Formats: sequence, C-alpha cells, structure tokens
Amino acid sequence: MKTKTLLIAAAALALAGCVCNGPKCGKGACDVNPCDPVVGNWSLDLGYDFMPAGSMIATRDADGAAQALVLWRWASPIKMENVKFCGSRFSFDHPWGYRIEGFVQGCCLTATAIRKNGLGETAITGRRNPPICPNARTKDAKFGEPIDLLKDGLGGWETMGTNGKNGWIVSEEKGEKVLSNKLGLNKDGKWAGGGLNLKTKRSDFYDFNLEYDVRVPAGSNSGVYLRGRYEIQVLDSYGKPVDCHNMAAYYGRVTPSVAAEKKPGEWQHVSVTLYKRHLTVVLNGTTIIDNAPVVGVTGGAIDANEFKPGPIYLQGDHSDADFKNMVLRPAVN
Repeated sequence: MKTKTLLIAAAALALAGCVCNGPKCGKGACDVNPCDPVVGNWSLDLGYDFMPAGSMIATRDADGAAQALVLWRWASPIKMENVKFCGSRFSFDHPWGYRIEGFVQGCCLTATAIRKNGLGETAITGRRNPPICPNARTKDAKFGEPIDLLKDGLGGWETMGTNGKNGWIVSEEKGEKVLSNKLGLNKDGKWAGGGLNLKTKRSDFYDFNLEYDVRVPAGSNSGVYLRGRYEIQVLDSYGKPVDCHNMAAYYGRVTPSVAAEKKPGEWQHVSVTLYKRHLTVVLNGTTIIDNAPVVGVTGGAIDANEFKPGPIYLQGDHSDADFKNMVLRPAVN
C-alpha cells in the first residue's frame, strides 16, 4: 500500500468528524490542546538518508488563522503557505515545491510531503516537544572539568560523509594548535566550497559551555553545531546590521541583540552555553544572546533528536575558517 493511502486510512481512524478553529478547552497529556491538537512545537524526521532533520512550530495568529513555521533540512525556518488545521489534521504548501498533508495523535505526528512536480513523496514522522521551562537560566549552570577538543589535533575528529574535499588541517601558530578548513578560491575569486564537515568523535555532549576562538577571512561562511543540531553561525558579518544569520547567531532562530563582530582576519572569541533548552552567547566579551529558548534544530542538523547527546560539528562545505582554543565544559547539574 502506498504511503499516501496509509496516511489517509490512519487519519480516518484518528479523527471522527472535523471541527476547525475550535475554542480553547484546556490541555491534556503532553500539553495537547484536545480542541486544537496540531498547535505545538514539533521535531520532524523527514525520511532522507542525509541530514533528515526538520521542525515545525504550529500556532494561530490573533485572528485564529493557522500558522506554521517550518525548517526543512537546510537554510532557515520559513512560513508556510495555505496552512490549515482541522481537528487532528493539517496541511500546508512549502515554497520549495512540496505539499504536506498529515495528522497528529497525541504527541506523535505522521505526514507525507508530495512533490508538486510529480517526482515522488517523502514520509514524515514527528514528536511533540514538551514546553520549555521558563525558569531555567544558563547562568545557573555548573560545569565539570574542561575538555580540550584540539588536544589531539585531528585525532579527536572525523569527517562527515565522503562526497567532498577534505580541507581540514591542524597547524601550529605562535605555539597554539589551529584547526583550519582550507578550500581556497576559484579563479573567479569566489570560495571553492564543496568541503566536508567535521565532527568530534565523541558524541556524548548534552548541556555544556563551549569556548573557542575563530578567525574568518573576508566573505567567509562556516558554523559550529552544538550536539550536531544547533548552529552557532560563523560569518564575516563585520559592519552589517544585526541579523539572525550573522556571526555567533543561533542560526535563523535568534538575532543577536548587538553587533560585536571584529574585522575579517582577526581572532574572535565565542563563549556559548547550552543549558536546559536555553542558550547564551558571548561574542568578544559582549553578551549578544541572553538565555534564549532553544526552539528547534537549525539547517544542516544531523537529526531532529533534540533530547539526545551529540557531537560538536564544524561546517566545512562553504569556505575557509580557523579555530583554536576549543574547550568544552560539560554541565554537571
């Protein structure tokens, strides 16, 4: 039986009748509103073999109209079109050419993404994320012994995949180990790109403080992924207005409160604390993100399992960047 047929059959069993735009009538298990069960924060498994992570924040606006903010594998979360919630069922159009139709049962989601060009379907499953504790504070985190991620050079790291150039090297600069991605430029002066991402061999990191120095040449674009799922942007954004895609932003999710970047070619210091689903980022001594809720994975995440430990991974497929003094301190409370 085809995926779409299974989806329709299951939806028929899950939903008796359809009441759209129903009144608020309390919350049940997993904070499900039984009169509006689609509303919530969802982690999505998109059914791809490579970088299958997605997320959906389903809400209603002041007029009761359904809204969906969706991250689909890469880039940033974007608003969906033609969004409809009808009891346990939902549907919307993704601007990239997908029609998504699905339903929820409690804390589980099942859907199908149908390519509008007729090139196939993709099965989607999802989990409702519990509410983020409003009283959690990154400043309350206590940390254990530091882990020097560059102590063994490249010995503690491994490339991700095989489809690309491995531009990662470790060198010594003024007595310090420097981890660098060296892709270089094309003849037209643009970054060559096409490099491999790099991750720590250890994948048992959950809540922690991570500090590192980073240096980017002009026009460079990279990233540091916490648990392999949340990108802290690495970008030459000196002199630009604050934006959720600038240096040290929680990529596509949170805009820094102030621009604290240095010029390209200068070492910049980043301290990022991930603790109880909150994030604080200090760039060059200035707090630019202060205890922001971690509402979902970012583009390029290894998966959508937000409650599992993971590695630190460095984006290597865009352009060059240098890192040093990478020290992680696990949270112990």
